[in-house]
Amino acid sequence: MSGFEGSYMGNAGKISPKAIMECKICWTVYDPAIGDDTRSVLPGTPFTQLPDDWSCPNCDAPAEQFLVQSDPGSDALLEAAILNRRTAALVTDFTEVWHAKMRDVPIVNKVLHVQAVGFRMHEGRPLGVLISPWFMNLVMLHGEEEDWSGLQAGEKENIAFPSGVYEFIHNTREQTGGYKACSLFSPMGEFKTQAQAVDVAKAVMVALFDEENVAETDRAAEIRSMREEEVAAKAAAELEEETVPELVAAPTRRQVLTAGLAAEAE
Repeated sequence: MSGFEGSYMGNAGKISPKAIMECKICWTVYDPAIGDDTRSVLPGTPFTQLPDDWSCPNCDAPAEQFLVQSDPGSDALLEAAILNRRTAALVTDFTEVWHAKMRDVPIVNKVLHVQAVGFRMHEGRPLGVLISPWFMNLVMLHGEEEDWSGLQAGEKENIAFPSGVYEFIHNTREQTGGYKACSLFSPMGEFKTQAQAVDVAKAVMVALFDEENVAETDRAAEIRSMREEEVAAKAAAELEEETVPELVAAPTRRQVLTAGLAAEAE
């Protein structure tokens, strides 16, 4: 097969659900917004979800012979691929830390596992929440054209979002490279299930960009001090009991947004 045909050739990963396709034999167009009346294909059906035996309604050429005329969703597809690749490296890095160093630490919550939640592009950089059995962090990764390998571990930086200014700590890992992390919860004994931690992480990503939360995050110094005292008390109690405490109440909006001003990022 020629490279010309290879622009699609049945590879669904190359096109988004919005891709408008064109037959290379007779130039008949398939637009997912319109569908295909000749085969009772409903409007809104992506090209990649056409029946296996679907062919060009004009010349009967198979779907593999169609080319991409335009793809309004291509940018989103590319962004999703970048986020998947970058978060996979992040999860791999911290899963290795879990197995190598943290598994037998008394204060870890063994009902949890490492998971990246809610990652999106923010000013060209992947941003989201990383859950682990010992912390929940807001994490910013470097952009595709940036090099953060020179970040100094432990160095602090304030980064502004619509909901307020947050303190991030610099670090690097083998596969992730340089990254910046804002601590949200540590330790993680408050969470009874992974699903509960994921729900809180998703709430963080929504609240982070909500300007109505600015008033709460302005009390950074006071909240940080309160959170550090709370974490120290919980850590001491858990070390004595060596058990995972049950969650007494769901985290408040203030906890979700401002617990991250604690000093430790990992």
